[in-house]
Amino acid sequence: MSITVKDVEHVANLARLELSEQEKEQFTEQLNAILKYAEKLGELDTDNVEPTSHVLPVMNVMREDRVHESVTQETALKNAPDEEDGQFKVPAVLE
Repeated sequence: MSITVKDVEHVANLARLELSEQEKEQFTEQLNAILKYAEKLGELDTDNVEPTSHVLPVMNVMREDRVHESVTQETALKNAPDEEDGQFKVPAVLE
């Protein structure tokens, strides 16, 4: 697979970028170098490698769910700049 100047122009158009001819050539070369490097991965023998979704082992680090007393409504509203009917009152953002 190879990237052409036309491919770079298409992506630049989608991204609403204006590129000079020099930049188009530069990006074409850089993207082709990236693809060439990525092709090296195809040369690796991965037959005996188990597929993984993470490089490191992942384990659940969440705490156990425990029922405990919650914050009261009065405590939650204690520092509110404004409240009405037991709820935070905020300025309207729509007209």
